[in-house]
Amino acid sequence: MKRLVWLLALMASPAFAQIHIENAWSRATPPGTPIGVGYMTIRNTTPKPDKLIGASSPAAGSVEPHVTIKDGDISRMRKVPGYDIPANGTFTLQPGGAHLMLMNLKAPLKEGESVPLTLKFQHAGEVKTELQVRALGATGGMGGMQGMGGMKHQ
Repeated sequence: MKRLVWLLALMASPAFAQIHIENAWSRATPPGTPIGVGYMTIRNTTPKPDKLIGASSPAAGSVEPHVTIKDGDISRMRKVPGYDIPANGTFTLQPGGAHLMLMNLKAPLKEGESVPLTLKFQHAGEVKTELQVRALGATGGMGGMQGMGGMKHQ
């Protein structure tokens, strides 16, 4: 019985986490901008689907899951309850798609810094990561330039 309890405790430890966060990043923000963004790839290495149901950061008043929806020539961002992470699969948060909104930033996000972020999953629990802050117009990959023109936030 002791061996079973020890094994279960060991499997619940962060070292055995089955959710892996890759390429977590954000964009720098100009002074006075109250919102920032978070992008990443979430990898689920289990045979059971999971769901990202929340997030928090000491850099923001709140962190909300959002999606970008194309409405004619305008892209609109909308809050969603979370993101389904497929079994043995990945889910990518990226510009123009699903992303995290860091609301009520406590200070501007500066290129080269990192932002602590705690993700909360329905089954995996909390997973800590850091968003690497890239240039203001970064689009992902190697940090190319692209503004957020044409986006409306709701």
